[in-house]
Amino acid sequence: MVNQQKALSKIFGDPQKRILKRLSKKVDEINALAPKYQKMSKKQLSDQTVILKKRLHKKGVTLDTILPDAFAVVREMATRVIGERHYDVQLIGSMVLHEGNVAELKTGEGKTLMSTLAAYLNALEGKGVHIVTVNDYLAQRDAGWMGAIYEALGITTGVIINEASFIYDSSYNNELHTDPRMRKLRPCTRKESYQADITYGTNNEFGFDYLRDNMVNEVDLVRQRDLNFAIVDEVDSILIDEARTPLIISAPAAENPDAYYQFAKVAAKLVPDDYVLDEKRRSVALTDVGVEKVQKMLGIKNLYTPDYVRSVYHMDQALRAQTLFHRDKDYVVTTAGEVIIVDEHTGRLKQGNRYNEGLHQAIEAKEGVPVLQESMTLATISFQNYFRLYKKLSGMTGTAFTEAEEFQQIYSLDVVVVPPNKPITRKDHQDLIYKTEKAKLKAVAEAIKGYHKKGRPVLVGSGSIAKNELIAEWLDKEGIKYEILNAKNNEREAAIIEQAGQKGAITLATNIAGRGTDIKLGKGVRELGGLVVIGSERHESRRIDNQLRGRGGRQGDPGDTQFYVSTEDDLMRIFQGERIAALMDRLGVDEDMAIQNRAVSKTLEAAQKRVEGYNFDTRKNVVQYDNVINRHRRVVYTMRRKILDGGNIQPEIQRLLNEKVAELTAVPAKNNSKFVDEFETVIPLERSLIKKIGDEKKDKLRRERALEAAQKLYHTKEKELGEELLRGVEREVYLQVLDTLWMQHLENMQHLREGIHWRSVGQRDPLVEYRSESQKLFDSLQATLREEVLRALYHVRKTDAITREATDDEHDTELTKLAETAVEHGVNEITGGEENRDHDFEGNIKKAPRNTEVNHQRNLARKKKKIQRQNRKKHR
Repeated sequence: MVNQQKALSKIFGDPQKRILKRLSKKVDEINALAPKYQKMSKKQLSDQTVILKKRLHKKGVTLDTILPDAFAVVREMATRVIGERHYDVQLIGSMVLHEGNVAELKTGEGKTLMSTLAAYLNALEGKGVHIVTVNDYLAQRDAGWMGAIYEALGITTGVIINEASFIYDSSYNNELHTDPRMRKLRPCTRKESYQADITYGTNNEFGFDYLRDNMVNEVDLVRQRDLNFAIVDEVDSILIDEARTPLIISAPAAENPDAYYQFAKVAAKLVPDDYVLDEKRRSVALTDVGVEKVQKMLGIKNLYTPDYVRSVYHMDQALRAQTLFHRDKDYVVTTAGEVIIVDEHTGRLKQGNRYNEGLHQAIEAKEGVPVLQESMTLATISFQNYFRLYKKLSGMTGTAFTEAEEFQQIYSLDVVVVPPNKPITRKDHQDLIYKTEKAKLKAVAEAIKGYHKKGRPVLVGSGSIAKNELIAEWLDKEGIKYEILNAKNNEREAAIIEQAGQKGAITLATNIAGRGTDIKLGKGVRELGGLVVIGSERHESRRIDNQLRGRGGRQGDPGDTQFYVSTEDDLMRIFQGERIAALMDRLGVDEDMAIQNRAVSKTLEAAQKRVEGYNFDTRKNVVQYDNVINRHRRVVYTMRRKILDGGNIQPEIQRLLNEKVAELTAVPAKNNSKFVDEFETVIPLERSLIKKIGDEKKDKLRRERALEAAQKLYHTKEKELGEELLRGVEREVYLQVLDTLWMQHLENMQHLREGIHWRSVGQRDPLVEYRSESQKLFDSLQATLREEVLRALYHVRKTDAITREATDDEHDTELTKLAETAVEHGVNEITGGEENRDHDFEGNIKKAPRNTEVNHQRNLARKKKKIQRQNRKKHR
């Protein structure tokens, strides 16, 4: 891809330069307007928002038309309100955002302030702008900081974080906040925050709210507006690093934890000869010797017979937990016995996140802590498919160009590298390579000691908590004070990072902890040479290394960066580390001696590119599979939203009736008894009438007579209940059945996904097979939806529970109960109360009796309805 770009650049010129040249002309226009707005009073400046909105309504006027004025207005207001004036490069960067692309600006170039220009311009349309951050702290800080500019311009600012939401209000003052920038955030409802012109929040909360909105049963409980425009801060972290894990809303499913403990003990007794471990691909599999050993320990003859499918599942996860996932690197165990995932890219704890498919339970069993229940998926979406829902998407970060291909292929985003405001004077030194890990850590400690004596601040980046703490032990021996920042104390992240540039400060951080907070040099530090950034190892991604480097040298500051590497580091060990160690032995390199070799550095870079390529393929694979279920999700959510928005459900019910009658009457006349039985279970006409319809030889006439009789019976039901009540029951029944079937469908799709890779053994493409099988599952969902909705509606009974004197809440509750009764009665009419549906190997639902799993899912649906009713009461 990079070589192609170079070749095309020679022929057509560098596209980056062309873009920057075009945007620089716009900067000249904005600068020319500066004197005009500088002469205005603050009120006159604020009034420009109304003037610009009016201009937008004129024929032929677009956001691009008013861009120069909008940018000039924000720039002037920012200067007056927070005392910061946008640099020209920030104007360029914000134009890149407005055009729906990724702006790469070096660390310290002011991305937070830069985004205000594009956010304000797009907020003038009144459709909402989302600014997405990586954590709750940054969402609140940025909204409280930039909210002053927006409010001065008459633009409202909201914030959503985990279990809280706010609106910027200068008249409000929360003195409990230690950060003055966050004191003006007034608590408000989630919906109010989303109704603001600009809403700050985390990627998780935006995504989860989208899923929650597609689970509610009242339009008043929908929080988000249509997804219009998003600016994603630290876009590489959110759209790439975190995109391997989908968002999932789940509920506990019954599962006995004993099996996890049993297989954890089995896995612990295995030795390397019992399995094949591929660290590059993060995979592990039992060898024949290992299989025999496991079978002997379990007391079974053949692990891979259908009787032991669940045992294979438990064994695979136990083995993965034992060999691929390590404490204080991939996860931590709290004093309360909770296993919490560590974000491999940021070193932060991923509170509330759990590995899926039983892996988290396997790790809990391995660590000997309580195994929490597995969960059943209620709703899910990948980050890729969520962010592609926005009409316009953009992002900003200090490191994106190495992932330009992925941004383009997955999100149709181009990366534009914006030049720094001041030339970079930081010195990036060539890697120091040591033979052993011990020698490397000793050298790192000595280097820190040397810089500390000179008074230079040092930031040390590590790939894991364990490595972080090893370096801390070396410094403890030397009696050197330091601050440690990792997943165990990341609540102090901002405070620690803000002090990291002070004279003599030493900060030990995992990876890029502290992103979003600038390290500003303390008094006299510039004269000493600036911040020293030390990497204690190379990360598997060049981008993460560049992020660490970028912590130093902001806004033209001096500084030095140095990476220390050993042949025992994970990346070196996996990719030719032994050969390099052997070469060092032949050259007689002492253990404490470092070498600087371009060839070795290039080998490391090549290894990083290979890992990046593999990770890209993994994420692309996630997207390809999620795209399949995404088509189903769009159909279900579109229909759901149409019903919630008060759309007339009658045409949909009529469509279901037409399709079901066509399906039922397709049975040949010679199978009349079967026809009568199947027809009666759904549409309870008199058996004699059904038989008469079935005796009709002509298919068309049989269908017409059946439809006429079915519609006549439905009209009778309408007269019995009343049109208004039946419309309400139709709506409730449809949503109840759809929600239950959608949960079943998600679980079936998960089972299908887990087993589909075995199709490759038969020389069949698993993705093609997955698409084909998933369509069958979705067709089955639609067929079952028709049947259960119609059966419930035809079996709904008149009730006097709903009276004219009932309150709205009582009416809604009784309507829901009536619908639930209708659904259950319809089910019992055909099953006699016995529910035992079977699932075949691939997860397809057979048209047979039902099982307790469906019962469990129905109970979950009822619980969800109860929560919705409680939320509705709170809302009112």
